[in-house]
Amino acid sequence: MGSAKKTGTAARKARIEEMRRAEQSRERRTRIVKIAASAVVVAGLVVGGVAVVHAQSGKKDSSASDSKSGGSGHFVAGADGVNTWKGTLGRTHVSGTVNYPMHPPVGGNHNPVWLNCNGDVYAKSVKDENAVHALEHGAVWVTYNKKASAADVKALATKVKSTPYSLMSPYDSQKDPIMLSAWGHQRTVKSASDPDVNKFFAKFVQGSQTPEPGAACTGGLSQ
Repeated sequence: MGSAKKTGTAARKARIEEMRRAEQSRERRTRIVKIAASAVVVAGLVVGGVAVVHAQSGKKDSSASDSKSGGSGHFVAGADGVNTWKGTLGRTHVSGTVNYPMHPPVGGNHNPVWLNCNGDVYAKSVKDENAVHALEHGAVWVTYNKKASAADVKALATKVKSTPYSLMSPYDSQKDPIMLSAWGHQRTVKSASDPDVNKFFAKFVQGSQTPEPGAACTGGLSQ
């Protein structure tokens, strides 16, 4: 009887030991699988991270290479005398000077800060890059050179001062004495009393061409 009891006890111990070794073996396999899976995830993150960095770098380089471009295309003259830009006009915020394909510019990459355009009249030339941002907000920009008469300049200034979303400044290098510009559109007028002045304002001040309708015309740069 005693011998049989000892034999049973030894068998149980052997079984328990076998189960313990099996459990340890399973734990080792589980650890190995987890380690392997973690390695795969880490490797994937590294590769993905490198890909993202390269992608972002590519985007940054592309943006940098395009940042000085005001756009590409050409004007198409309308029967109403308004020239409409056909092509692309960038809308990226950039620092520094932009090489606009038209003067005064009617759109393109521009400075992050807009020129105040709440009926603002500037006595000195303004930076194109800030004025273009005002056009993006739906403003009409009245410009004139030294050939414009003092009477016309005064009358146009009066109109601008009473018109929100408009601005005015001298632009010595423009081809005609008086020009009106909006985002993607431009025309020449003969004088301040030209009826096309009112027509241009009525159509383009916060008109359908506006990329950012309702955006502020105050709180920006006041020369």
